[in-house]
Formats: sequence, C-alpha cells, structure tokens
Amino acid sequence: MALEAKKPKMNKEPNKKSKKFTAPHPFVILFAVIILITISTYFVPAGEYDRTTNEEEQTVVVDGTYHTVESNPAGFMEIFQSIHQGMVEGAAIIFFIFIVGGAFGIFRATNSIEGALGSISSKVIGKEIYLIPVVMIFFGLAGATFGMFEEALPFILIMVPIALKLGFDSMVGTAMVLVGVSAGFTAAFTNPFTIGVAQGIAGLPLFSGMGVRIIYWLIFMAVSIAYVMVYAKKVKNKPSTSIVLEEDNKRNTDTTEIAQEKLTRIQAATLGVLVLTLGILAFGVIQYGWFIKEIAALFLIMGIVVGIINKMGINEIAERFVKGCEELVVGALVVGFAYGALVLLQNSSTIDTILYGVTSLVSGMPSQFAAIGMYITQSFLNFIVTSGSGQAALSMPIMTPLADLLEVNRQTAVLAYQMGDGISNIFTPTSGLLLAALAMAGISWIKWIKFVWPLIAIHYVLGAIFVTIAHMFIWTS
Repeated sequence: MALEAKKPKMNKEPNKKSKKFTAPHPFVILFAVIILITISTYFVPAGEYDRTTNEEEQTVVVDGTYHTVESNPAGFMEIFQSIHQGMVEGAAIIFFIFIVGGAFGIFRATNSIEGALGSISSKVIGKEIYLIPVVMIFFGLAGATFGMFEEALPFILIMVPIALKLGFDSMVGTAMVLVGVSAGFTAAFTNPFTIGVAQGIAGLPLFSGMGVRIIYWLIFMAVSIAYVMVYAKKVKNKPSTSIVLEEDNKRNTDTTEIAQEKLTRIQAATLGVLVLTLGILAFGVIQYGWFIKEIAALFLIMGIVVGIINKMGINEIAERFVKGCEELVVGALVVGFAYGALVLLQNSSTIDTILYGVTSLVSGMPSQFAAIGMYITQSFLNFIVTSGSGQAALSMPIMTPLADLLEVNRQTAVLAYQMGDGISNIFTPTSGLLLAALAMAGISWIKWIKFVWPLIAIHYVLGAIFVTIAHMFIWTS
C-alpha cells in the first residue's frame, strides 16, 4: 500500500518543452520602427529646406535655406494612418511584386527549372560552387551599369529553389541575388539612379571618374563573391551548419528530383520565354528607361505566354497567378510598412532637421577628415531615406558646396554619397525591398542579419578606404 501511494514526482507534471526563440515577423519589426520614429518626432525639432527644380527637372533642396517650422509631432492615430498612407505611397512597388509573383506562379507550375537542372545535373556535379560567381557577376554588372535593384526581386523566386536543389541552402540562393546586385549597385560605375543624379547635381560630367569606380567595383565584387562562396562551401560540406536549416527542412524540397527529371520540349520553350523576357527587360531598361510599370507588364505577358505554351486553361492560368500572389502577400505589404515610417518623418518635418544636424557636424571637421565625415553622414541618411535618387536629391545640393568649402573634390563627395547610400540597402529594416525579398525567400530578417553582418562590416571598411584613397591620392583638390 505504501509503495502504491508513493509515486515519482516527475509523473505529477507534464514534460515542459523548451521554447525556441521565434524571430519577429517583418510587420512587427517595421511597426516597432514606426513607434520609435513617432516618439522621435516629439524630440527632434521641425524644420525645412526650401526646394527648387533643377535643369533635369529634379526637385532638390536649396543649401543655406534651412529654417525651423511649427512642430508637428505624430499623434496616436497618425501611427496607424501612416501604414495606410505608406501602402498608397508604395503602391507601384507593392503591385509590381504581386504581378511578378503571379507571373512566376504560372512559371513555377511548369517545373521547367527542375527539368533544366535534371538535364545538366551530371555536368555540374562537383562544380556547383562555380554557379555563385557567375550569378553574382551578372547581378553585379546589372546593378553597376543600369542600376538594377528592385528589378532583382523576381530572381529570388528562381535562385532559391536552384540553390536548394544543388545542395546549398535558401540563404545562398538569396545571397547570390541580393548581395550580388547590392554590391554592384553600391560600387557602380554608370548607375543612372545614383551616380547619374549625384554627378548632375554636383555639376560633374556624367559618369566621369569611371576608371576609378571600375577598380573599386572589382574589389567590392570579389570580396562579396568570396564571402558567399565560403558560406556556401561550408553548407555544402556540412548541411547542419546552415543558418536556415530549420526553414529549409520545412520546404519539402526533394533534391533527388534533379537526377530523375528531364527537360521536355515544352519546358525548353518555357525557359526560352524566360530568357527572352530577361533580354527584353535589359534592353528596355537601358534603351528606353523602363521601370516598375513597364517591367511588371513584361512579366505579366511572360506569365500568360508561358501558360499558353504549357496548354493551361484560362482558369488554370488565373489560379496559378493568384497562387503566386498569395505566396508574396507579406513580401509586398512590408513595402507599405517601410514607406509608412518615411511618411511619419516627412509629415513631422524632421528629415531636413536630421540632415541639417549631421551636415553641421561635418562642416566643422578638418579637410583630411571631411571626406570620411561625408561618408558617415550619407551612411546614416540611408537608414532614413533608402531611395538612392531620393537621397541624392536631398543631400547632394548641400554636400556639393560643403565639399568646396572643406577642400574635398566633388568626385570624392559623389563617391562618399554612393558608398554611403548603397551598403545598408541589404541591412536596414527600413528597406522595404530587402524585407520583401526575404519574405519571398522565406528567411527572417534576424537570420539574414546573422548571415550578412560580417560582410556589411567589411563593406563599410572598404567604403571608408575607398573614400580616403580617393580624397588623399586620386581626386585631390
């Protein structure tokens, strides 16, 4: 009886499972940023610069016209209204993501990527790692020449499954696109949206100094490619080291499909349509200045043509399109949240005050440190204004005369802007496009930061070295 009454204590309580850390949802991260910005509007004085339109019809600030205005801090309702207004402001990009996602929903249903990989699998065994530099150089050149950045989003949907099927992880697939295009965009040599706008405002010949920038681009790309390849090789040799192992295990990606699938004629024709689409995209951007609207239309046409080639019915094409849109709901809507943060800064008239404050600090620096001061200023501003051309229009009218005053060559001032503008594009949570890409890849921002922060640190150091060398030895005043 006594033995029966005595029961082990461990049976009285159910086993408690240890709770795993769950990365914050992108909406949670951005809403927290919105709250912080709202609080800051009560402490940062309101102020504005006068603005004018230059010969290129760009709206730019007028240096020396900063003045305080009546304080207009964000109220409780403005916090939530900013999200709707941000959605409106970012509508062009949001619907671009939906349309491209829908088109690729149709494309993915054809299994053409799997078929292509099955046909070439025997040729790439043991050489998969060399796909990384090829892909990254492609995106790096696109970012450096015609300013590809937002346009790279659709390729996430292609490269992630390819990376998984070749024995890497989704982080490698995402990095090939994001790191590749961002590195090229940052160290660009003919990017019309950054260098073109900044040099135009600074009164410099368009794309002058290209030789120096090409050398910097080569160094920047080499470091970025090496970083991704080192991680990819580690994951290939030991899959358990993958940062996104848990997420990738849930994808149910059967890597044995590669050896079983063969490319059919219809799939070959489907891939031909994709290649033709990309060729038309590059031609349209370079020759006619295509942007979001035209590119979205192009991918929509691609989706319809792919559906017809694969003998899908009208309803099936529509269903596949909707399915593709559904998968990118989070990726599209985070853009609106990010724009909402910018809306609060604009409505409270605090952006110009922040710019005035940081440039005032730079103006007091000795000449030998002034170039680095400009670089730090531009890096800081990019956390607030993530648009490259927008940051140029905001800062270069002030940085140009400031460079003359501090005996910093205007080419160096443009380089400081260029480096400061580009590096944090794949780091800051206020970059809606970054979070959109990560949502497409199914990777949390926290895990992406865990992967990319050492490279970001290296990029910032490289940027500082580039600016210093340019200031002291190349573009001396």
